[in-house]
Amino acid sequence: MTEHVFPCRACGLPVRHTFVDLGMSPLCEAYVSAEHLHCSERFYPLHAYVCEHCFLVQLEEFVAPGDIFSEYAYFSSYADSWVEHARQYCELMRARFGIGPGSRVVEIASNDGYLLRHFVASGIPVLGVEPAANVAQAALANGIPTVVKFFGRATAVELVAHFGKPELLLGNNVLAHVPDLNDFVAGMKLLLGDGGVITMEFPHLLELIQHNQFDTIYHEHFSYFSLATAVEVFRRHGLTLFDVERLPTHGGSLRIYAQHSGHDSRPVSARVSDLVALEARAGLRNLATYAGFAAGVIETKRALLEFLIAAKRAGKRIVGYGAPGKGNTLLNYCGIGTDFLDFTVDRNPYKHGKYTPGMRVPIRPPEALLEARPDYVLILPWNLKDEIMASVGRTRGLDARFIVPIPRLEILA
Repeated sequence: MTEHVFPCRACGLPVRHTFVDLGMSPLCEAYVSAEHLHCSERFYPLHAYVCEHCFLVQLEEFVAPGDIFSEYAYFSSYADSWVEHARQYCELMRARFGIGPGSRVVEIASNDGYLLRHFVASGIPVLGVEPAANVAQAALANGIPTVVKFFGRATAVELVAHFGKPELLLGNNVLAHVPDLNDFVAGMKLLLGDGGVITMEFPHLLELIQHNQFDTIYHEHFSYFSLATAVEVFRRHGLTLFDVERLPTHGGSLRIYAQHSGHDSRPVSARVSDLVALEARAGLRNLATYAGFAAGVIETKRALLEFLIAAKRAGKRIVGYGAPGKGNTLLNYCGIGTDFLDFTVDRNPYKHGKYTPGMRVPIRPPEALLEARPDYVLILPWNLKDEIMASVGRTRGLDARFIVPIPRLEILA
């Protein structure tokens, strides 16, 4: 076989080393309507690589962002714990950096306004930048000023002309979604006010590796970051990471803080160097660490399928909870369709009556759980398992056990 090589989207040097190959998979948010069940879907290689030079884990770009994000099925407001996380973040920004009515805040990939609404409630001028028109419409309907655009250098120039430079520029779970990483970070450099702060949140590669979170790999995520790699990417564009926090969200995330390089009013916290050192001790600067990841992924697939096969042979009824992107990676990689799951439920009405991409599992409202009275519920957004179990536990008379597949198979009462 000929070695496959392509340029790293961060440093531009050749990428050739496999991190994990999850086979062929459709776009994880391309839910199938009932009228299209007889139609074929497009599948793309879900093969993650690691750059041996900067250690960015990445997928190749098979589909343009406009084909993925122009209409999107994920609405942030349907995750209660995530909305609360956003509220606490806004309080922190007001307290730590003095963000107030005289400030300006811009959020990149602002979704349905789940976060900016907390700033609006405090009289702080905001602007959301959201590429998905259907999601942006929900934000506009709730009084959140939003422009429908993809972010990069060109958009940054437009925003400066029409809105000015913000004191706070933020993006939650967007850094992984951009194929042209350097254009995106360069745009943030152009947009940020002179003494302003950037915060970005993204899943931490260290957590992905240590906790077997392979299902967070899907085509909508182009990159997976360690702190050390993020520091270098931002440095190349004249931005210094001066602080970092480790967060429990999405199975373990980072919140990084950046400012213009040379701005010395905020010294670099020891938390940055400490975490970079921790990553190095964990092997994130060693290719052998990445080469060993796939073995755990394969074992997870085998264990889950063994359990599901045994349960079905015992006559048990199994349904899913949630239809997230990560769930669709899991279902497609493991080959779990309606032979195992009768259906799955989701709080987002946008998905009701549709089917999961690839495996075509029907998606119903949460009330369908009570009607079905399953023996087992497979929690697909495992990062929300506590919230889901508490919610389902309040459903009248439902006596089911919960299957949590990541980081390892667990059966919970």
